[in-house]
Order: sequence, then structure tokens, then C-alpha cells
Amino acid sequence: MDDSTTLKKTPLTALSVELGGKMVGFAGYEMPVQFPEGVLKEHLHTRSKAGLFDVSHMGQVILRPRSGHVEDASLALERLVPVDILGLKPGRQRYALFTAADGGILDDLMVANRGDHLFVVVNAACKKQDVAHMRDNLSDVCEVVELTDRALVALQGPAAESALAALAPEVAGMVFMDVREVLILGVPCIVSRSGYSGEDGYEVSVPEASAEAFVRALLANPDVHPVGLGARDSLRLEAGLCLYGNDIDTGTTPVAAALEWAVQKVRRTGGARAGGFPGADVILPEFEQGASRRRVGIAPEGRAPIRGGIDLYADEISTGPVGHITSGGFGPTAEAPVAMGYVAASLSDIGTRLYAEQRGRRMPVTIAALPFVPPKYKR
Repeated sequence: MDDSTTLKKTPLTALSVELGGKMVGFAGYEMPVQFPEGVLKEHLHTRSKAGLFDVSHMGQVILRPRSGHVEDASLALERLVPVDILGLKPGRQRYALFTAADGGILDDLMVANRGDHLFVVVNAACKKQDVAHMRDNLSDVCEVVELTDRALVALQGPAAESALAALAPEVAGMVFMDVREVLILGVPCIVSRSGYSGEDGYEVSVPEASAEAFVRALLANPDVHPVGLGARDSLRLEAGLCLYGNDIDTGTTPVAAALEWAVQKVRRTGGARAGGFPGADVILPEFEQGASRRRVGIAPEGRAPIRGGIDLYADEISTGPVGHITSGGFGPTAEAPVAMGYVAASLSDIGTRLYAEQRGRRMPVTIAALPFVPPKYKR
């Protein structure tokens, strides 16, 4: 936990406190880990109705091409990510990864084509270095503008569409990964149909001065409840989504992380724009040869959750670990403990039985398919 005397506040911190949020330090910000309803009920309410999250600690950045042509910004960003940005159509968003020269992952991010510029959202803990990374490497082509006067709100769950459409009817016509500017309560907002829960929903970038009124308007709908970081973590874990710093980091490659789907064929060996990103000489051969280890789903037997940092073993007596847990907890929707981690590639097949060592005892676990809860995105 961060030192509370140095924590930054988001435009919604005061409202979170008013709503009874239990505030903790996270990525340098004072954030609600839960509200009076509690993590379990917040998680289940998001799955059944709609959960509202303050994610204003995330970094929001505009890449504005100096030429006026968004294609130039797209090609410039491809210097830093192994992702097809040039093929991203206006009004669409894509998941991407900043990679390092040794193939490791510096951060994961979302990139939207806004027609005349790119809109990028990066993780809170990495945003300072991410913005510096973009300025150092893209300033010859783009103006790199960090937006520090906007909030970011996530509305997730099956009732998210009806709740947001009550304020802005046009959002109902959007599908997963659509992005558009929408007038909400008379204020221009950037809305994407995306999220970090496995549920249908939206993320809304709203001017700081209008953020509290927007959130209060959403919370006036009985289907919408405030949700904290605790349920956000259990929701994303059930959905098999990575948390940077836990499941992916500078020591993991996209292939080891089972994120091959994020690297389009045009950027792979034989593609029209193959390579040209940091670590390509390490990452691209792994598409053919595989990585030595792999991120997998892990299902502990019994009801006791297994947390991150626990080592995995091939049997009950061997001395050398064959992997480790990176994220773990109880899945309220799965009604069972769920976890993710890395194991030797030879042990990554679904159904493989391993043992997690916890408090001096080895508990049986099974390699499981991800996600634990099927996604409900609107395609």
C-alpha cells in the first residue's frame, strides 16, 4: 500500500469516499478497494446488472500526427508495438503491447483510431515511463499529449447498455471495440465499448469538471452500483485477462504470455510489415518454435484459493519448481478458486496435474482452459 500522505486523487475520489469506499493506495493514487456492499456482492452485481468503476488513474494520451494524416501516427506507433495499427479503422480500438529489445513486455495498452489522431490508454503504474517512451520515440512524427484533465469511468455488465443509453441513446448501436465521441449531459465524451471484466460494457473518458455529475447520473439507475478494485481484480481473473506487473512484465514475451492473438499476421514473419518493433528478433521466432514456458489457467482442487507468488511442482516430492502462480483468488461466478500462472511449456496442456506449495503443504491443481467465465462482449 502506498503512503497515504503522498497519494494522488482522481476527479472521483471525493465521491468514492462519500459513497463509503474503503480507500487504499494503488499505483500512487487513493482508490476504492470496495464499497459497503463488499467485494463478493460487487462482483456478482457486475455479472448480473452493472458495475461502475473509477479508472481515472489510467493514463490517457493523444498521438497527433504532425502531417495531419493518422496513417503516419499509426506507422510510427508500430515502431514500438508488434501490432497492426495501420489496419485499425477509424472508430475502432485494439489491444497492444509495448515490447523491449529483449522481447519482454513494458506495458499493455489500448489504441483507438480517432480519425485524425490516435487515442491511447496505458496502465497507471506505467504511465510516466510510457509517456516518456512515446515522446522519446515518436516525437519526430507525432505530438504526444498526455490528457491530465479527464476522468475515465468503466461501466460493465449486462445492464451497462441500457444504463448508458438512457443518457446517450447512440451508444446502443456500438459493438465491441467501437470508439466514438458522444455527447453525454451536454458534454463531449470519448466512449469505447470495451472493458476489463469479460462483460459487455463501456469505458468513458469525460472532462474532469463533468465527471462527478456523469457518475451521479449513472448511479441514479438502480441497476448501477459502485465497484472497487477488489471486484475489478476478481472479474478480470475469471475473464483470463492479464494484470501488468503480475501476469505480464519485462520478463515475459507475448508468446510466453499466450498473447499471440494480439500480434496480427501482417506483423509476423512473412507479413507485409513483419518485425520493426523492439524484440522482434526474439518474439517472432517464438511463433514457430514456442516459448520455454507459458501462461495458463490453473484450477486448484477444493475451496481454498491460491495466491500469486506460490510455486508449482510436478509432483508431491520433487524439489525443483516447474512454474508459479501470478494471480489467484476465489472466483465468485465460477464458484471455485481460480488462478493464472506460468509453467514449463511441456506441462501446459489442459488437464495436466501439478502441485502448489502453500504453507508447507502441496495442494493438487489442474491446468485449466481460459477464461474461467465466458466473455459476453457485443460483437
